Amino acid sequence: MDLELRHLKIVRAVAEAGSVTKAATRLGLAQPSLTAQLKRIERALGGPLFERDRNGARPTPLGEMVLSRARVLLPAVRELQEDAVRFANNSDPEDIPGYRLGATHGPILGGLVERLTAAHPVTPVTTRTSWSARELTSMVTSGRLDFALIGTCGDSPPPKADAMSWSTVGSDPVFVLLAEDHPLAGESELELSRLAGECWAVAPGDGCFADCFAGACARAGFVPMPIYETDVTTCLHLVGVRKAVALCQATFQLTAGLVMMPLAGAPLRWRHLLGWHTDSIAARAAPSVVNYARAAHADAVRRSRRYSDWLVANPRFGTLP
Repeated sequence: MDLELRHLKIVRAVAEAGSVTKAATRLGLAQPSLTAQLKRIERALGGPLFERDRNGARPTPLGEMVLSRARVLLPAVRELQEDAVRFANNSDPEDIPGYRLGATHGPILGGLVERLTAAHPVTPVTTRTSWSARELTSMVTSGRLDFALIGTCGDSPPPKADAMSWSTVGSDPVFVLLAEDHPLAGESELELSRLAGECWAVAPGDGCFADCFAGACARAGFVPMPIYETDVTTCLHLVGVRKAVALCQATFQLTAGLVMMPLAGAPLRWRHLLGWHTDSIAARAAPSVVNYARAAHADAVRRSRRYSDWLVANPRFGTLP
């Protein structure tokens, strides 16, 4: 006997009801009929799924394993059916069943979700964040995400993957975060060399940014002091108590007690990319999603007064037209 979804529903029903008799009532079946079906399911799966006695039915270890898979598969199949019906009844050639977005930490995701939910109010939008651009790219190529928002250092390419398309959203300089009472906080911009004696706080990533930063420091004539690699919240704390300085995207939204300073000559640059699988259904919506992402980036630029002022003299940066 081949295992079918209805068999998994029976197993789940018995586990939730705690007895075959109660499960039969919930399913609208005669108890002997459900018992016979459960025995056939157990033969197909290689052993008993429940220990049954006068107190009810309790999953065996095999039953627990089957239930754990059923709790993933059954909702996924229901979601597939709902998406398929929605897609079949949709007259918009650019719309897709849902927008599954993945992003590294950056300024675009919130604005992109805002625009997608406004333009497609009945279409599901879900998000996932990761510090790893490779992980997000892999999830797109395997069909677990529709789009990935990632950053790359300078002109470095995105992670290698088959059948991926990438579009540049914008390009930002990398600024430095200081405590507002730091001796250099009043400068209009800083030469990187003036930070030679500082410790650094950085968030993790899997691109070449660490190497590019080390190279920029070498050109400025120093080797960076010990680096604290940690989460963003801890980075900000260390900067605020003057235990470190931190690099940040120029769109960073400042918190109390911190100032953001441009680096002279913009020795480091961060490029925002949106990627999708070339052969996926999501590709049909890619042009509009790219435009939404660029609008979200432009909003982030406008919210950063320091960056907006800096852009007047450095127009090669910012959102792509």
